[in-house]
Amino acid sequence: MNKPLFMHIVDRLSNDVQFFRQKKKDALGKLGISSLQKCTAAIRVLAYGTAADTVDEYLRLGESTTRKCLENFVEGIINLFGDEYLRRPTSADLQRLLDIGEYRGFPGMIGSINCMHWEWKNCPTAWKGQYSLGSGKPTIVLEAVASYDLWI
Repeated sequence: MNKPLFMHIVDRLSNDVQFFRQKKKDALGKLGISSLQKCTAAIRVLAYGTAADTVDEYLRLGESTTRKCLENFVEGIINLFGDEYLRRPTSADLQRLLDIGEYRGFPGMIGSINCMHWEWKNCPTAWKGQYSLGSGKPTIVLEAVASYDLWI
């Protein structure tokens, strides 16, 4: 994930979701966990598929705090960005993509999709059989959809 996109997510979450606002930790005015720490913890756990206690040394967060970060992060992303990014395309969306595809020499093409099996290095032992193919190594399917107008 590039830095501007990450910072956009952090900014939106810290402005719109109470949990992500940095608060005063004690009566002396010492600040608590920052929005950056909370978002980084959630994204690291999601990206690497690790347990909540794996970010304790890197980000100085405990397991229960990391779990709360993850839960609030997922809910916040769904609430803030779900209507725009986690929805089925409308007829207008599809027509716009078809028109652009035709203009670029690809009539009838809505977008480009590619799937690949990506080795899951940190797959939990209990799940290895469920996510392994012929190679015996656990993989997840990485699916990418590309459109000219995706925000980068």
